[in-house]
Amino acid sequence: MEKRDLYDLNRNLTGETILKGDETPKGRYIIVVLVFMQNSKGDFLIQKRSKRKDGKYATTGGHPKSGEDSIQGVLTEVEEEIGIKLNPNDLQLYYSGRSEKERVFWDDYYIKIDIEDIKKLKLQEDEVEDVEWFSANQIVELMKQDKFLRNHYEEFEILMDWLKNK
Repeated sequence: MEKRDLYDLNRNLTGETILKGDETPKGRYIIVVLVFMQNSKGDFLIQKRSKRKDGKYATTGGHPKSGEDSIQGVLTEVEEEIGIKLNPNDLQLYYSGRSEKERVFWDDYYIKIDIEDIKKLKLQEDEVEDVEWFSANQIVELMKQDKFLRNHYEEFEILMDWLKNK
């Protein structure tokens, strides 16, 4: 079973862990990482989550495993879920925050990347059903139809503001 590291309010490692699926104890936090991948045409690589997960669209992300930092967590999630090896030097952290309600620290990354043929990507079937390139407007439409994972959409809105001001 997969372990996750626990952090205190100031994002210091506590030396404690929980198992995937366990509730995060009060006063402790886990890290959640997301990455938005944008190609040179301006479209974003979005995955359709497996029906087992909820079948909604989202970006790639997850939780670093015990011993991984935020960037290592992103690299692992992207490789496991969609079979892409990212260069960590190309990742840009555009948002880092904390949610008291969910007891998580969010780290959101952005990367410019062109992928020759997304149909050749090796998808983790129990997590990801499909991947597609979507424009920002198409992502907004998916959200309006309640087909995009809400908390990923909130992070997408932060990204759009960040890109505007960049």
